[in-house]
Amino acid sequence: MAMTLNKCLFNVLFFFLAFAMFLPALNAEDGPQMDKYWKVRAQNAFKEAQQAYNPNPEKESKSVSQSISRGYWKFDHNTTLRRTLMKRYEGPCMATNPIDQCWRCDSNWGKYRKKLADCAIGFGKNAIGGKNGRFYIVNDTSDDVLNPKPGTLRHAVIQPKPLWITFARSMIITLKEELLVNCNKTIDGRGSNVHIAYGAGITLQYVQNIIIHNIHIHDILPRAGGMIRDSTEHVGLRTRSDGDGISLFGASNVWIDHVSMYRCGDGLIDAIMGSTAVTISNSHFTNHNEVMLFGANEKHEQDKFMQITVAFNHFGKGLVQRMPRCRYGFVHVVNNDYTHWLMYAIGGSSNPTIISQGNRFIAPPNLSAKEVTKREHASESEWKNWTWRSEGDLMMNGAFFVQSGNPNYDLKMKEALVAAKPGHMVTSITRFAGTLRCKKGFEC
Repeated sequence: MAMTLNKCLFNVLFFFLAFAMFLPALNAEDGPQMDKYWKVRAQNAFKEAQQAYNPNPEKESKSVSQSISRGYWKFDHNTTLRRTLMKRYEGPCMATNPIDQCWRCDSNWGKYRKKLADCAIGFGKNAIGGKNGRFYIVNDTSDDVLNPKPGTLRHAVIQPKPLWITFARSMIITLKEELLVNCNKTIDGRGSNVHIAYGAGITLQYVQNIIIHNIHIHDILPRAGGMIRDSTEHVGLRTRSDGDGISLFGASNVWIDHVSMYRCGDGLIDAIMGSTAVTISNSHFTNHNEVMLFGANEKHEQDKFMQITVAFNHFGKGLVQRMPRCRYGFVHVVNNDYTHWLMYAIGGSSNPTIISQGNRFIAPPNLSAKEVTKREHASESEWKNWTWRSEGDLMMNGAFFVQSGNPNYDLKMKEALVAAKPGHMVTSITRFAGTLRCKKGFEC
């Protein structure tokens, strides 16, 4: 009875604190100008975030670690799957991490597409996307922001009901303005070569249950905004979009998997304004400056409830910084391969908790950029108390991770952190990061 009461009190406190912190932001210079429709969406989004927030993030870290630890992977770490960036792997299907083991080597994946919704791990593991809806096939690359045509991607994502969105063929979709995705949608590019490119990006604002899988997102540009349809029932005025590839704004239960992203006008992936319960996995990031921003402003204290898992990704050539850059929140960075950066890999301010586990960090030749970590807007006397821990990471070419926080934190988190695969296995674990060439009737 006491435990139930405490949980109820926590939920009530979370909701009122989150909503109270949100209200001032509505009138902030960097906040949205919202009509009644969006204000209702915002209120509902924070209720969903309340449910998605995990008051014991250590347990989720432990769950991820156990999933990785249970994996039995048949490959030779030293030779068979050594990454060759100039040539795609052409051999038999090999699932080298627990997400891919869940679905990839089943030749009937095309018949059972929705099995994917059961395969996420980490904080975004409850994202089911459009699992409970019908299939929607995109067969038209055009984009009308006010009256989207049936068969277009914009028409699909604004529908009120859950949808599992697929593509009739390979295509390039150039969005005239940001793509505002409604709740309970899966964008599934398997079986086609799908590019969102040369126009606006994807916006997940005050939505829940989104899966974005196996698409290319690149050369995203800022757009002027204007009147844009964001649902079948509503058209609203939007201000200028920054050119983010994927922007999460007050979104929860989101899973981004097997995407390839590069050259966007602002960030590749931004998660801000209370976004939580997010997993970013199996993706390949290249040729970009500011890669990921988690929390945009120290005034947005609702980001204290942000929880994000970054797992099995390859941070590749041409990257500069923010992999990720965090304010507040709890970020679990596990079994990623950092082969390039020019300034730093992982940074933050405003006391985020960052657990780096089983990653490989290869520092650049620049002697002034060997440090993996970067703290900003705080003196050492302040950031020395931030919990930034490194467990089982492989440091190469002079890379080093400056840890901080109470050393006893390691003891408290020991069970949660030690089970990940060690950093020297990361090349194989992330071998198939990015979009996959899937063909129906064959293993992916």
